[in-house]
Amino acid sequence: MTDHQLQEGVHEITVSGDEGSRRLDRVLALRAGGLSRSRLKALIVDGQITVGERTIRDPAYHVAAGETITIRVPPAVPAEPAAEAIPLNIVYEDDAIIVIDKPAGLVVHPAAGHDSGTLVNALIAHCGESLSGIGGVRRPGIVHRLDKDTTGLMVAAKTDRAHRSLTKQFADHGRTGALRRGYLALAWGAPERHHGTIVAAIDRHPHARDKMAVRASGREAITHWELLETFPGADGRPLATALACHLETGRTHQIRVHLAHIGHPLLGDKVYGAGFKTKASQLGPEARQALAGLHRQALHAYLLTLEHPITGEVMEWQSGWPADLAHLKAALAAAR
Repeated sequence: MTDHQLQEGVHEITVSGDEGSRRLDRVLALRAGGLSRSRLKALIVDGQITVGERTIRDPAYHVAAGETITIRVPPAVPAEPAAEAIPLNIVYEDDAIIVIDKPAGLVVHPAAGHDSGTLVNALIAHCGESLSGIGGVRRPGIVHRLDKDTTGLMVAAKTDRAHRSLTKQFADHGRTGALRRGYLALAWGAPERHHGTIVAAIDRHPHARDKMAVRASGREAITHWELLETFPGADGRPLATALACHLETGRTHQIRVHLAHIGHPLLGDKVYGAGFKTKASQLGPEARQALAGLHRQALHAYLLTLEHPITGEVMEWQSGWPADLAHLKAALAAAR
């Protein structure tokens, strides 16, 4: 039997003797009625759960008997995201699909901590009545995502029929169809070869749950890369590289994880390239300043090719280096 049928507000639960040493999420699932496991997990990750005076964001945290768990349940939000007039760089649009060039800082989908100001909110406002519905609801069909601070091309469906087609194409990853996704990247170091393929399974990081990692237990992940340009450091030796990457799979943070795995993390990537921060001191002054002002990972989705879900026409869009990465690239090249 549960202690609480939890509603909006603050609730406290004392861990009983037989619950000591159990996982936080499992104790909450038993004691916090009215909330689904996924909702409880979202509250934990969003920092809404404290044990004693500590905020716990790890669902696997083991509680001790006698500890007090405080649960903050924020007010409920509407079931569907609200329309928000957020400017969009629209590359292509018709009755079935819309292709945008996403800026840095724009979250794709509402989630814990980002229930507004997202691409979905913007698309609902822009498309309005032209959304015939995904699953009976007027909303855009998101079939792939870009990280908040990754820029570049994205497609969304405006109808159920288009959504089904795009979902199938992205699930196939271009193995039998026209789908292609290409990225431009600035990475530390210089690979010895001009091109290569990274085949390394990706799963959640075993300790940092907001990160991904190369793990044998993970899902298949394949990234193809090509060397475009090499940039020297202050000593004249190769220090950074411009790469073109093409995905054969679509795992979370795939390019960021894979490039870090082979020793060439992205410039500006504070999550997967933290160990390379000292290399910035080897850049020339202009490049050092450009990198300091970047405030994001140097990754841009420049190529998107797909089969139109209604006409069957193979369509392709390209987007060159965005201004901030172009500035950094030029500064890196100036050291030559």
